[in-house]
Amino acid sequence: MQLRKDPVTQSWVIQEEEGDDTRLEFALCPLCPGQEALCHQDVYVYPYGQPQWQVRVIPHLRPSYRIEGDAQRRGDGMYDKMRNLGAHEIVIETPNHQLIPSRQSGENVAQVLRAYVSRIADLKKDLRFRHVTAFRNQGVSAGQDLDHPHSEIAATPFIPRRVGYKLRASLKYFELKERCLFCDIVKQELMQQVRTVEWDDQFVAFCPFASRTAYETWILPINHHCAFEEDVTSWDRQLRLALFLKSILRRLETVAPAYHLVFHSAPNVRAKFERTGIWRTLADDYHWHIEILPISGQQSKSYSAKGVYYSSLPPEVAAQRLRSAEIGDAPNP
Repeated sequence: MQLRKDPVTQSWVIQEEEGDDTRLEFALCPLCPGQEALCHQDVYVYPYGQPQWQVRVIPHLRPSYRIEGDAQRRGDGMYDKMRNLGAHEIVIETPNHQLIPSRQSGENVAQVLRAYVSRIADLKKDLRFRHVTAFRNQGVSAGQDLDHPHSEIAATPFIPRRVGYKLRASLKYFELKERCLFCDIVKQELMQQVRTVEWDDQFVAFCPFASRTAYETWILPINHHCAFEEDVTSWDRQLRLALFLKSILRRLETVAPAYHLVFHSAPNVRAKFERTGIWRTLADDYHWHIEILPISGQQSKSYSAKGVYYSSLPPEVAAQRLRSAEIGDAPNP
């Protein structure tokens, strides 16, 4: 694989040199207990040093990024390309092959969040990486490539295009108003309560004003912090977010069982490619958050031919339906 930069959109694209984008297939699930020999060595495991693990993190079985060496940035005429430098890891969320996050215990989901915190913080120590994120593809239609409940962590030597848009918009808003854009969004959503799905004293979930797809939902901490891995460090905070996230996922699964989930945290300000002073106000102008994009039967229309997102449902209606969803008592296995 290699990375190629689109000179028009400025986005980096992973180019599969052999055209192999098939789903991973194994005779036995390599993520289940007893099949550890089929995987790479753990980079994180809880509980540490015990055979009965609860959460494991391993290098991806077919990584999009390779951690060895340098980026080898080079030109091809007017075009730019480089090696697929980065890190790509699998977070095995539970030993149970059937237990998706919304059905896991709050303590188990909290341990998954703790693994995210540990791995994101550790990968940001590598000055080759400008951006690190955790994400989850639930369901085959969302690109899930292994049946076992898992999420992924990726570190890249570039900042993805959409993330760059957010960072620039946040900075511009802060320079104009001396306030965090996301904090103002949180305040307005809590005040109007027409797009809010659920909230407590620490977190709020809402369908964004300009939702890209039906039932798109964001989760934000109510109090300001730019970096997830620096904010969600205590067990109490991890458990509160885990229970909140579980509730939102259960609501979403009543309307769409498949989804993309992405954690958006601050970029790696210490990366060697960054210009001095570029992140001077980052701690004040950016706000970490989670985006969840459900995959529905109308997904083919979610992005129109003219490059404008299409949502078949107003966020106000989507939020009302999610608030009213019958989700029952959360199981706690």
